[in-house]
Amino acid sequence: MGKYDIRAALEELNEDALLPHPVRLRDMILRTELDPPSALEVNREFQDYLARFGEAQKAGREILEKLAASRPKKS
Repeated sequence: MGKYDIRAALEELNEDALLPHPVRLRDMILRTELDPPSALEVNREFQDYLARFGEAQKAGREILEKLAASRPKKS
């Protein structure tokens, strides 16, 4: 259950600046009991997170593709 540990994910975010994968975050949400208004708000925030995560992943991929197509510097 360690990979679904919310406190561990927060520690990783604070220590390593790692964002949890959206699937892990969704699973954390599903394992948490929320009242309906809170669940709705968390779902809205998650949808925003999902979109931004995808955008960051796309940007990272584009950068890596450009770097992979380039020649490395000579030392």
